[in-house]
Amino acid sequence: MNAPFNTPVSFLPAGVKDRSFRILGDTGKGVLLIHGLTGAPQEMKPVGRVLHRQGFSLYGPMLAGHGGTEADLLKTDWRDWVDSAAAAYEAFAREVDEVYVAGICAGGAIGLELCARYPQIKGAAVYSMLFEYDGWNMPKITTAAPLIQSVANLPFVRSMSFLMPHPFGFKDPKLQELADSLETMNPGALDRMPLGCMYQLYRLARHVETVAPAIKAPVLIAHAREDDMANLRNAYRLAAALGGPSEVVVMEDSYHMIHVDREHAKLAKITADFFGGADAEAAATQAVTA
Repeated sequence: MNAPFNTPVSFLPAGVKDRSFRILGDTGKGVLLIHGLTGAPQEMKPVGRVLHRQGFSLYGPMLAGHGGTEADLLKTDWRDWVDSAAAAYEAFAREVDEVYVAGICAGGAIGLELCARYPQIKGAAVYSMLFEYDGWNMPKITTAAPLIQSVANLPFVRSMSFLMPHPFGFKDPKLQELADSLETMNPGALDRMPLGCMYQLYRLARHVETVAPAIKAPVLIAHAREDDMANLRNAYRLAAALGGPSEVVVMEDSYHMIHVDREHAKLAKITADFFGGADAEAAATQAVTA
C-alpha cells in the first residue's frame, strides 16, 4: 500500500515531479531511506523491498534540488539536503512508533546528521560512506582532493562536472549496461557530478565527522572491499569518529552501489537484523523460550 507524503514544494526544483515513495508496514517500525547525491528515491527500493518483508514501513523522500538538472542541484547546498530529509523524518515519525535511517553515500551521512539532530532515532545504516573520492576507479580530478576542495565552489569552477566512469559503481555486468540509460534505471537521477556539489558533499562529510562523537544511536557501516569510488578506509574512519556503538560489515562481491549491486538482498537482510526486524525478533523470542 503506497501513501506518499508530499515533499514540501520549497525543496523541489520548479516543474520537477516528486518521486518520493511510502510503503506501509505492520510492526510500528519505519526506515527512512535516503538516496545519494545526484540520485533519486527509486534506487533505495531494492533494499526497501526486503526491509518491508521484515515488517518495516518505508519512506523514501526526494532530497532538495534533486530530480531536475545540474543547475537545479547547484542551487542547493548540503544544509538544504539535510533540511529536506529532516522534514521527511518529522512527517514519518508521526506515523510510526520507531524510526531508523538508512542511506547510500551522501544519504548515509545525512542520516547521521539526523541522528545528531534527533536522538530519538533508534539506529542508522550507512552504506558506502565517502569522506574522499579515493576508490580505485576515480578520475584524476577527484583524486586531487585538497586542491579540488579549495576551488570547487568558485563561480567559474562549480558548474563544471564529470561523468562517473564505467562501471558506474556496479560490479554486476547487467547493471553496468543499464547504467548507460540512467533515467530508465533510476528516474530523476543525474549521470554527471558537478564540482560544486562534490564540494558540498565534502563539507557534509566533514560536518558529520565533527558531530559523530555525539551520536549515540547504534550505526551499521556497510562498505564494499572493492568500492570503486570510496576506499574501505572511509568506513573505518567513520567508525573511529562515532561516539556510540558501531559495526563495520564488508561486502565482498559489490562495488560502490552496494544497495543495488549483487549483494543488495544480503545487505538489506543485515540491515533488517540490525534494526530488529521480524526475523531478528523471532530469533530472540525463540532463544528466550528455548
